[in-house]
Amino acid sequence: MNAHQHFIGGTWTGGGATIPVINPSDGQVMAEIARGGAAEIDRAVKAAEAAMAGEWGRLDAVSRGRLLLKLAELIRRDADDLATLESEDVGKPLSLARSDVQVCARYFEYYGGAADKVHGDTIPFQNGFTVMTVYEPHGVVGVIVPWNYPLQMTGRSVAPALAMGNAVVLKPAEDTSLTALALARLAAEAGFPPGSLNVVTGLGAEAGAALAAHPGIHHISFTGSREVGVLIQTAAAKNTIPVTLELGGKSPQIVFADADLDEAGAVITKAIAQNAGQTCSAGSRVIVEDRIYDRFTADLARRFEALKVGSGAQDLDLGPVVNAKQCARVKGYIDLAEKDGLTILARGGLGTNLPQEGFYVRPTLIGNVPPDHRLAQEEIFGPVLVAIRVRDEAEALRVANGTEYGLAAGIWTSDLGRALRLSKGVKSGQVFINNYGAGGGVELPFGGVKGSGHGREKGFEALYGFGSMKMIAIKHGV
Repeated sequence: MNAHQHFIGGTWTGGGATIPVINPSDGQVMAEIARGGAAEIDRAVKAAEAAMAGEWGRLDAVSRGRLLLKLAELIRRDADDLATLESEDVGKPLSLARSDVQVCARYFEYYGGAADKVHGDTIPFQNGFTVMTVYEPHGVVGVIVPWNYPLQMTGRSVAPALAMGNAVVLKPAEDTSLTALALARLAAEAGFPPGSLNVVTGLGAEAGAALAAHPGIHHISFTGSREVGVLIQTAAAKNTIPVTLELGGKSPQIVFADADLDEAGAVITKAIAQNAGQTCSAGSRVIVEDRIYDRFTADLARRFEALKVGSGAQDLDLGPVVNAKQCARVKGYIDLAEKDGLTILARGGLGTNLPQEGFYVRPTLIGNVPPDHRLAQEEIFGPVLVAIRVRDEAEALRVANGTEYGLAAGIWTSDLGRALRLSKGVKSGQVFINNYGAGGGVELPFGGVKGSGHGREKGFEALYGFGSMKMIAIKHGV
């Protein structure tokens, strides 16, 4: 089996050690990727530096935008192949993978259109001076993406970085690198100059750590666990470079008696079932007003019992989780709930003819969970929803804010005043009122507070994170 190679300086290069790529649906090896480390990262950084000093660095914003738009076209042209590859690599249902392809294309389309629209300002100052600000690229940017949404996450970070004129060294997750490599091939076809986009595959502790610590990197964008995020930020601090960190969440869905409960139940179920719960902004805690708790959780239980888990190709409600380690971790939390006497309100079902070696977890609804219990505090990153009973608005807000995370929140109520009070009071980077986007919308700024990280991705705001403001003061006399 030939290993997929790194993409460095516009050429494919590999050799040496490899990493097996496991299909989560059947547990079988489907491919191999090159196991890069410090040497490959160094070569990629040097290729990116050469690109900044050469053709890529000389391109104007309009030309950069056209390249991004061309890449968006190619992604859509190859949508079926990319969706199949993403479904097999991650294990997600094929329909979700198809959606991810379109979102990835939309990122390149959106930032392709925005590339020539990042404007500076003029600042009123003393007579005889003209003062202006301009935005410039950082230079060489390191991007480290997680395994849950490889296509979406790559587009989310790489597109604005390129739009601002940076050269990129991308380290995809070792579990799900295949579509990132496919995007590199399409970028070359679109005409991106050599070295503008480089992809090095490998383990996080090897290639990822080398990228974060490399002195030639001028900005790091990382999405992943809080523990690794601390390591990334520590490494970046030694080189005094900025970082954008998105570090997960334990996002609350707050449901009051005056809400549209049928709509809330449907959206809340989908928000935790999507991608087998492997979504940073998944609404993994449902906080329910006491007087409707029993009725609402009974409705959620009915919805959970109707969910079906299957292989990516079967295209059911959920696919498997990404690997054996994650499967054991999620099941361990469910075992802990049973050990501690929590109430298992419902479990979803398994599809037919599933391979024994697949990493399947039945979606599970757990009731009457104390707010300080581990299941209500820790990011499970699987299809597990915990229900918490509260008396009133004040308690709901305390519980919602009672974790180390602050990524997204949902508020379900027909009382506009209450909705606005809670949206201001909840400590979260995104708030959804009577809907829940799970981070949705390419145009919508996304990021966290507290332990969920800092900096913003998505929307126009992301462009500023991938650029540096320069002030220019010209003395010309009165």
